Amino acid sequence: MIVLITGGLGFLGSHICVELMDKGYQVIVADNLSNSNIDVLDKINLINGKKPIFYNVDVCKAKDLEQIFTVHKIEGVIHLAGYKAVLESVVNPLKYYNNNITGTLNLLELCKEYGVNRFVFSSSATVYGDQVSPLHENMEVKRGTNPYGETKIMIERILEDYSHSNKEFGVIVLRYFNPIGAHESGLIGEDPKGIPNNLMPYLTRVANGEYPYLNIYGDDYNTIDGTGVRDYVHVVDIAKGHMVAMEKMKNGYDVFNLGTGRGTSVLQLVETFKGVNNVEIPFKIVDRRPGDIAVAYANVDKASTLLSWKAQRTLEDMVRDSWNFQLRNNVNNLL
Repeated sequence: MIVLITGGLGFLGSHICVELMDKGYQVIVADNLSNSNIDVLDKINLINGKKPIFYNVDVCKAKDLEQIFTVHKIEGVIHLAGYKAVLESVVNPLKYYNNNITGTLNLLELCKEYGVNRFVFSSSATVYGDQVSPLHENMEVKRGTNPYGETKIMIERILEDYSHSNKEFGVIVLRYFNPIGAHESGLIGEDPKGIPNNLMPYLTRVANGEYPYLNIYGDDYNTIDGTGVRDYVHVVDIAKGHMVAMEKMKNGYDVFNLGTGRGTSVLQLVETFKGVNNVEIPFKIVDRRPGDIAVAYANVDKASTLLSWKAQRTLEDMVRDSWNFQLRNNVNNLL
């Protein structure tokens, strides 16, 4: 099967490339490199012995994107491309609405024109808003707690409406929780450009001395230690979830959570990282961030039952692999 992955050189996309190519899929990547690096292609080659076909394309530019569909007989799309920083979305909502929704509409128009009827969408637990965990797929989705989450909700509704209008179209929405970790080789992992917005890449850069301390946003939530609780899940497990979704795709619309089903506080994650990797993590407690909630973790029964998918890797695996990736990057940067 020939699969197009938008945002395919990013953190999630690169791991999905590895998993699909390992199973014999032909992978084509569309990525504008706004938050990824071209050298990831060579790293995927080191892992798999081959590279995906790459196009430096912005999904918001429909004419450029269409070139991929004219050259290749695309059979499935995994749509990851989009802005994803919660705080930035609060500060600059128009940027998020314009980019995330426009790119998706362009893809769907091309899927319609070129007869592509398998579509996996990268959604987020943020669509649940501030509801009581564990969060499950039949909960009502009302309004996101931030513009980033709201773009995910809007796109989910667009996909559902389109699936109703096209009975041959199959779409699976994957609401994943907090992907961390890295490939066991240490070659690919989360390596954002600039100051990281996500917890783990910032934490690993504190661990290697790049930043003096970790900001922990709030210690007055109603949780085990006052810090926010999230469902951290290994990125390789998430990648395998995308592959399973593509394999088990049926006509119509469906939604699945991808998580571990367990909540871990920020302080618990920090302590686990310190213990497993034998490294200190200085931190400071600062004010809560706009758009954050206290607790979010998944009910994953549906994915287990219908997709036969379950997260296999532990929190210890996640922090070990994250640090291994950071160390390997440090070495590479010195060569």
